[in-house]
Amino acid sequence: MQLGINLGYWGAGMDADNLAVAREADRLGYAVCWAAEAYGSDAATVLSWVAAQTERIDVGSAIFQIPARQPAMTAMTAATLDSLSGGRFRLGLGVSGPQVSEGWYGVKFDKPLARTREYVEIVRRAMTRERLSYEGEHWTLPLPGGPGKPLKLTVHPEREHIPLYIAAIGPKNLEQTGEIADGALLIFPSAEHIEDTALTHLRAGREKAGKTMEGFDVCPTLPLAVGADKDVPALADMFRPYTALYVGGMGSRKQNFYNQLAQRMGYEKEAAEIQDKYLSGDKEGAAAAVPHTLIDQTTLLGSVDRIADRMREYAAVGVNTLTLAPAGFTLEDRIASLRAGTDALERAGVA
Repeated sequence: MQLGINLGYWGAGMDADNLAVAREADRLGYAVCWAAEAYGSDAATVLSWVAAQTERIDVGSAIFQIPARQPAMTAMTAATLDSLSGGRFRLGLGVSGPQVSEGWYGVKFDKPLARTREYVEIVRRAMTRERLSYEGEHWTLPLPGGPGKPLKLTVHPEREHIPLYIAAIGPKNLEQTGEIADGALLIFPSAEHIEDTALTHLRAGREKAGKTMEGFDVCPTLPLAVGADKDVPALADMFRPYTALYVGGMGSRKQNFYNQLAQRMGYEKEAAEIQDKYLSGDKEGAAAAVPHTLIDQTTLLGSVDRIADRMREYAAVGVNTLTLAPAGFTLEDRIASLRAGTDALERAGVA
């Protein structure tokens, strides 16, 4: 099992610290550095900035939002980043959510599975550097009856095949991800539940494509907070607002993928209460309603030895790249967490 680092979103006043974290992760031998985007910082610019100032670590989009870019533009960006980084780019894609897709990009959030499949097909076709033509439900290239003609990508990526990941939560999306992608980006992963909530569906998709899980990168992200084991409850409390935001407020009452995931993990009653409080404006009440066990199962908390034990659990169920999101109020805290992550992996004996 390898380690990754997730820098999250930029533009919050900690950009210099984020770059220092990426450099330290590079020095420590982390495998990949992911950057996110929603409706603030874009991931492509951040990744080019990080790639220019690191040497070995891969850089990955977690995620490029499908509503934000035409698929051919994503192919152009992926090829450029792979070329500039010397073959260190990983392409992560996702449909985002209804509020961002329709509210920010003006793109109707409908048929997300079909749109994702077509998007991936076009990106991969463009990356072959053959003349691009495509006929689908959502995209037709070139447009019929006009001056457009099939074009081919002029940039040469460093590699013939750039690893493609999809951020997936729901069972159908996970199955399709197993079928059409090289890896899955998972959020709120519990080692106790990941087989039922994710791996069984990914495996079904791989089987549909005539493949096994060999070579497929299961890549969950876990917040990390290091401290004494006796302080685990206090460490968990740091992530109450984060968990409440996703389970309670990320999406509408009818369409919140994270809330549905919490329900599938056995927290039906708690997920409903968190959502009720969050959507009524009681964010503090929503955070207080998050069960400690839900946080503890979906984060890495405590001493290096306790974190090492958890890493063994994730490795045992089939996680390939464990992406860490180190918490800390200062750069020194986050760097210390990075180093603790590598120490824990060494103690776990699963590298």
